[in-house]
Amino acid sequence: MSMNILIAGATGKTGQQVVREIVELGHIPTALVRESSDTSELPNGVDLRHGDLTDLQPDVCDGMDAVIFAAGSGGSTGPEMTDKVDRDGAKRLVDLARKSGVTRFVMLSSVGADQSSPDGKLAHYLEAKHAADEHLKASGLTYAILRPVALSDDPRSRDVVLGEDVDKGAEASRADVAHLLAEAAVTGRFDGKALDMQSA
Repeated sequence: MSMNILIAGATGKTGQQVVREIVELGHIPTALVRESSDTSELPNGVDLRHGDLTDLQPDVCDGMDAVIFAAGSGGSTGPEMTDKVDRDGAKRLVDLARKSGVTRFVMLSSVGADQSSPDGKLAHYLEAKHAADEHLKASGLTYAILRPVALSDDPRSRDVVLGEDVDKGAEASRADVAHLLAEAAVTGRFDGKALDMQSA
């Protein structure tokens, strides 16, 4: 039976590939997009649901079986937008998914987001991701959290590394990340887990 899956960040580099993976797996993606979003790279016929992560409507997750959060404020935005999208937007989407009876929530996070007090130039971003991840874990929803290392635009690799064996200085292709996010949403393979990830 086909699942209805909402993808936040569907027009981003990774999100576009997530949408295609969902289609290939035989399920029905719904792209959560802003009114101003460029949807030209999405597959033809994909359902669109308009919404802004900084101001989500209460019914945004209605009718969905699973939600994938693959959004991000982007590297060129400041700390305020990081908080609004990566932290607060993600947390509100989790809450609305729970209220709408969504059965699984898959979060695209980042390596290092397991720390409550990270340091370095990405500290603020990682703090926001950590807060969102912890909110999801405490939500009562069935969840999976994927924490890739630095993203690349390389094609799918033959294998991926998950968990404690991940090299924090390695790369993860967006294609591999998208495949795992879709698989997590559809199969439940990673239910209840928060995993670092790299391409092999």
